[in-house]
Amino acid sequence: MRIGHGYDVHRLASGRDLIIGGVKIEFEFGLEAHSDGDVLAHAIIDALLGAAGLDDIGSQFPDNSDEFKNINSMLLLSRTAELIRKKGFEIEYIDSTVIAQSPKMAPHINNMKINISEALSIMPDLINVKATTEEHLGFTGEKKGIAAHAVCLLK
Repeated sequence: MRIGHGYDVHRLASGRDLIIGGVKIEFEFGLEAHSDGDVLAHAIIDALLGAAGLDDIGSQFPDNSDEFKNINSMLLLSRTAELIRKKGFEIEYIDSTVIAQSPKMAPHINNMKINISEALSIMPDLINVKATTEEHLGFTGEKKGIAAHAVCLLK
């Protein structure tokens, strides 16, 4: 068994769609990034790569590569699943938390789980997605950005 942890954060920016867990969420801002900026997907990718001993998201999918410019992070999740399976691992469980003052994530969590499970080719009940605010503290609490943490268990 291997455990991995991932973290990602992006600044809120105008003129971008807000994509979290593969779900487009209606909001006045999106996340500034080379890809689609999906902090939840990126945190899960880092957790999976870390548990498999495959460095991090930047080493696998560099943010200076045109190949990954505005890429759908669900594609990156699928590629990550292929990488860890090639190393002989199976995903046993993923637990994650999105940290955002707004918008509210609760209405979208089920769809996030479905998107992530499809990208990873695992059952949705092997994925937990939670959301929290930071009570108006820090950059997420001040609505300057959104962050996510994820942990995973590989077998």
